[in-house]
Amino acid sequence: MSKWFCLKKKSKKRAKAKNADTITTTSITPSCSNDTEKLNLTEKRPKICADEINTFSFEEKPINIKVKDSHTISTSIPSSFASDLEKLNLTEERLKRYADEADTLYSDTTITSNTENELKTKVTFLREKAISKTLNNIKLSMKVDLCFVLDCTGSMRPFIAAARDCILQVTNYIKHTNPSIELRVGFCGYRDHIDGEGRLLTLDFTDQYEQFTTYLQSVPASGGGDAPEDVLGGLNAAITKMDWKNVTRVLLHIGDYPPHGKNFTDMADTYPKGDPHGLTAENVLEKLQSKNILYFFGKITDATEKMLQIFRGIIGEFPVFDLIGGDPIKLIEKFIKATSTSITYAVSMTSTIGSDSKDIYSLQRKKLDMNPNEPDWIILPLQEGIVMWYPILDTLKELKDPNYFNKSNLFSRSFSFKIAPQPFSAGAERYAYFALDMERCPEKKMVIKEYLHVGRSDSFEKYIEAIEISTIASFLSTEFNLIAKGKNLPKVKFLNVKLLRCGTIDFSTRYYTIEPKFHNMEYKRFNANTGVITELRPILEAFVHFTYEYTKGYLVVCDLQGIELTNEFLLTDPAIHCIDSLRFGRTNFGKEGIDQLFLANHRCNDICKQLKLNHINNGLSEVVV
Repeated sequence: MSKWFCLKKKSKKRAKAKNADTITTTSITPSCSNDTEKLNLTEKRPKICADEINTFSFEEKPINIKVKDSHTISTSIPSSFASDLEKLNLTEERLKRYADEADTLYSDTTITSNTENELKTKVTFLREKAISKTLNNIKLSMKVDLCFVLDCTGSMRPFIAAARDCILQVTNYIKHTNPSIELRVGFCGYRDHIDGEGRLLTLDFTDQYEQFTTYLQSVPASGGGDAPEDVLGGLNAAITKMDWKNVTRVLLHIGDYPPHGKNFTDMADTYPKGDPHGLTAENVLEKLQSKNILYFFGKITDATEKMLQIFRGIIGEFPVFDLIGGDPIKLIEKFIKATSTSITYAVSMTSTIGSDSKDIYSLQRKKLDMNPNEPDWIILPLQEGIVMWYPILDTLKELKDPNYFNKSNLFSRSFSFKIAPQPFSAGAERYAYFALDMERCPEKKMVIKEYLHVGRSDSFEKYIEAIEISTIASFLSTEFNLIAKGKNLPKVKFLNVKLLRCGTIDFSTRYYTIEPKFHNMEYKRFNANTGVITELRPILEAFVHFTYEYTKGYLVVCDLQGIELTNEFLLTDPAIHCIDSLRFGRTNFGKEGIDQLFLANHRCNDICKQLKLNHINNGLSEVVV
């Protein structure tokens, strides 16, 4: 049995969920109880999700311990941690980190020599300056160049038609979901070397979409000799002959066969030594990266698999869309989905990471080093640590009070776990590892996440901030579900996330966040903190609107990602834009972020109306009559 403690005495009320729908906490202690195993929170929910939501639990009567002004320290935590925690000034460490993240050159001495108010004034100025620069970059990232690169040989007639017919639908969809995005579209077609000078066709970028459609009507599907085609020539022409101007650059390549060369294919090949003009995958894709162009591929046959492996080895992971199938209507639908996703994915990547190809492709190469398979848990060592969390919020006043999220309000307990030696995924901010909660019977699968870059400031403070964001998102989703109750709307829930502190097997102190694992379900990103909607779900856009209205314009919860079930969404890793720029980290873009990324882009939907949320129009919130 684990030993539990609390850094400040809390009422029983805080240790209990506010209602049966709350996913943050339960009053079940870790055990092999049959009742626990049979727990079913909603009748319609798949069984696997009940365990995910209740993976962590804590006792109703945690041990009372004070870190400051106390005579004794509980023996349920390492004395070194208690000592470090007592000395830690969370506010000061957070301000120093914010200064670091704003790219300041202040030394520790300069920063700590100021009073707290002076320090806040300086860091507020730096944060607002950094936010202004970031928002300008986001605005630029909304300008997109999209180039279709298509095999135009005889077998590709339906795909040329699909590209032609999808573009107006795509632009209308983008205009409806992401009105800030401005799109230019271009085309580069290729055939094979046997087709001579006519093997390469180009239409430079235009925002006159009818011109694009008319041009593709004149492109015949013809030519081609053997199975391999002049893929490298087509890609090279798109990269070097097109007038790439906009910050976000998308190349959507669609083809059914690979380039020439025995390294790409075992099929009969007129040019087994490769491209007769000396082009290689390496030199073509290096040009692609140097121009900050993001590569996407539409797969039609398995004949391109070797090509994709070679391309991944050069530029890292990239999205591949399934365009297999002969049904013309379904093919158009797939084209629309692939094109729209390419645009929103690229904008999200560029606006989040920046337009520097080194950063973007560095992240894609990191994904090549991931291990998607769970380890052999039997041979991995058992590790001990402490998990920490904040109690459930009761009021909006607590939410708005930064001092509520301090050391003394933390709950905590000991924790036994195993963690995979390699991450299975990486994002712009964190690595994700498979893990096992060894306190449960049977053991429960978890996900442990670690920041890629913490900086010189105390890492404990940064992870505590992540728990604060999760706690607030959970509170707001509970309030949202209460008002949505009875309207037959899907529920919006956030996974129960905690902070984990441990001394790893190399004896160094490490911090992580830990949360339940999604089991065999598609993970989706629905919207980003940059205002981009990547998967439109009206209920989630209404939830973002609700968080703005419920907090009276104080904040919005965004960057919604997770899984979609029959009648609910389970989300994790949200971001918060808040008028207080000294909260919620570098992904908080302040009042300007709320105005420019939420209010200016949000389009009220039927669910907003059902919930009687104030209508938002042209960046203003209007009372519904």
